[in-house]
Amino acid sequence: MLKTEIALIPAYEPNQLLVGLAERLFKTGFSVVVVDDGSGPDYADVFRQAEAYAEVISYTPNCGKGCALKAGLDYIAARCDKKSVIVTLDCDGQHTVEDAVRVASCALAHPDALTLGVRTLGPGTPVRSRFGNSVTRTVYRLSTGLHVSDTQTGLRAFGAELLPQMAAIEGKRYEYEMNVLMECPRRRIPIREVPIQTIYLEGNRASHFHPLRDSFLIYGNIIKFAASSLTGFAIDYSLYSLLTVLLGPLGAAAIPISNVAARVVSAGVNFTINKKFVFKNRDSVWKTGAQYFVLAACILTGNTVLLSFLVNTLGANRFAAKLVTEVTFFTLSWLAQRFWIFRKKAARTEKITTRGTHRLPGRME
Repeated sequence: MLKTEIALIPAYEPNQLLVGLAERLFKTGFSVVVVDDGSGPDYADVFRQAEAYAEVISYTPNCGKGCALKAGLDYIAARCDKKSVIVTLDCDGQHTVEDAVRVASCALAHPDALTLGVRTLGPGTPVRSRFGNSVTRTVYRLSTGLHVSDTQTGLRAFGAELLPQMAAIEGKRYEYEMNVLMECPRRRIPIREVPIQTIYLEGNRASHFHPLRDSFLIYGNIIKFAASSLTGFAIDYSLYSLLTVLLGPLGAAAIPISNVAARVVSAGVNFTINKKFVFKNRDSVWKTGAQYFVLAACILTGNTVLLSFLVNTLGANRFAAKLVTEVTFFTLSWLAQRFWIFRKKAARTEKITTRGTHRLPGRME
C-alpha cells in the first residue's frame, strides 16, 4: 500500500536529476512512482538508480507524457488509500520538494479540487515558455471563461477521489495536461493555485515539447472551431453556386433563394459540428438550436452592414474589407457560442497567497 502522499513523475530520457528528485521526495515522506515512458536502454541505469527510492513502471515504445501520467494513475489507483493525494512533478529539475510539499498540503485540505503550483513568469523565463504560457492562458480563458495563472505547470495535486476522472480524460502527449484544465470546469472540479519557485535549467533545454505537433494538440479546440467554420463556408459556397445554376430560370429571384437556402443548410451543419465535436455540449438541441440561428441571423446582418460600411462609406478595398469583416465576425461567433449558446458553468479558481512552508502530517524532518 502506498503512503498518503504520493509523488508521480513521468520521465522520458531523464538524467541524474531524476534520481536526486526521487531520493529527496522519498526522504521527505512521499511514496514515489516513476514512469519510464519508453526511454530505451541508454537510460536504463538512471531508472535502476531511481528504484532505490521509487516504484518504477516501464513500457515501450515512447507514448507521450499523457500516457505516462495515466499509466501512473492506474498503478496508484490500485494501491492507494481513499484519503491519499497525488502530486505530479516533472523530472527535469523544475520543481522543488518544498513546493511539492506545499501543493500536497493544499490538496490534503481540498481533495476534491485540482491544485496547481503556479510560477511567476518574469524576465528570467525563456521566451518560448513565456510566450507559450501567455497564448495558452488566453485560449483557456476564451474556452472556459476561467483564469488560470500558469496553464503549463506540471506540478499539480488532487485527492484520490478524482483518480477515475483524471485517468479518463483524453490525451496522449502534452495536450493531456491542457485537456485536464479544460475538463475541470465541465466536471465541476474547482481549481486552486499555490505559488511556487520558477526554475529553468539551461533555458529549459531538457524539455521534450515539440512546438508544432504539441501546439496543434493543445490548441485543438480553437483549430476545430476554425475547421468547422471553413467546412460551413465550403458547403455554403458550393450549394449557393449549384442552386444559382439550377434555379437560373427563376431570374432575379434565384440569387436570394439560393443564398438563403445555402445559408440554412451550412448553418445546420456548422451547428451540429460545433455542438457535438467542438464544444461537446449536452443541452437541449431545440434550445441551443434556436439560440444558434438567432446568432446566425445577427451575424449575417452585421456582416452585411459592416462590409457595406467599410467599402461604401470608408472607401476601403473590397477584398481587404471582406477579410476584416470575416475575422471580426469569426471572433464574435466564437465568443457568442462559447459564452452564450454552448456555455458551461465554470468552477472557481482559488489562489493561496501565503508562501510559507507547510509540512504534511507525519512528515520527516
